[in-house]
Amino acid sequence: MSCFTLVRGLSRVAPVLALLSLTGCDLIEFSPNDHRVPEEFTNLTEKNLAKLAARPLAAGDTLRFVFTGDSQQFYDEAEALVASVNQQPGISFLVVAGDISDFGLAREMRWVDEKLRRLTVPYVTVIGNHDLVGNGRPTYQHIFGAFNYSFVYGNTKFIMVDTNGREYNFDGTAPDMAWLRPQLASFDGARRKVVVSHVPPTNDDFDPALRTPYVQALRETPGLVFEMNGHNHSYSITQPYNDGVTYVNSDAFSERHYMVVTVWGDKQFRIKRVKF
Repeated sequence: MSCFTLVRGLSRVAPVLALLSLTGCDLIEFSPNDHRVPEEFTNLTEKNLAKLAARPLAAGDTLRFVFTGDSQQFYDEAEALVASVNQQPGISFLVVAGDISDFGLAREMRWVDEKLRRLTVPYVTVIGNHDLVGNGRPTYQHIFGAFNYSFVYGNTKFIMVDTNGREYNFDGTAPDMAWLRPQLASFDGARRKVVVSHVPPTNDDFDPALRTPYVQALRETPGLVFEMNGHNHSYSITQPYNDGVTYVNSDAFSERHYMVVTVWGDKQFRIKRVKF
């Protein structure tokens, strides 16, 4: 559809066409819930994973990545974070633990991506509860991709899972245990596993009926290094169930800290909190 077609029938076509010539057709937005964006802002998970695959980590190499969460409307902080991460040596990629947006709007997700694509490394995300509000579900799928997915990089399998139970009215579908269990059971050629989600099982926004099955499944997962979350906006490294499973929670962008995570061996890890 051409720009002229979009505005035909208006009594003052010329001024509208002049405005379009200045702003570009891709900036037209008929509703804040419109999830249509230019192609370059779609399927970002797939595109970033392809970039990561083009930068292979040799088997046995130590893996270092940045972990953060809850970018929401903290755009100035996003710029500062990117500048800081780009100075970190040996980083393979960055993980955002959900709540890329505040209101599930395409414009928010696109604005955050415009900041993060300035990273010198790829980034991946998991969906947060704020990304699901309003028209967020089709918007996140269109811009980023699947709510649940996994990938192997080097010797580590990353399992990215939607745990935003409250946004599904605690209907027993999030986390999707039928999808998650076989993911936890399979190494897919990796040596160790990392689970990333937004809402931790200790939070009231996690589906209470699925809390015990989820925690038990993690407890029984061979090669699990840790489970990582956002949502709380605060840094913590704990073992809340005293079962040997470590839960790592990220700062929000607003707190102006991120984590540099190093993993090696079977389950060894080191986490450094960095101020920016």
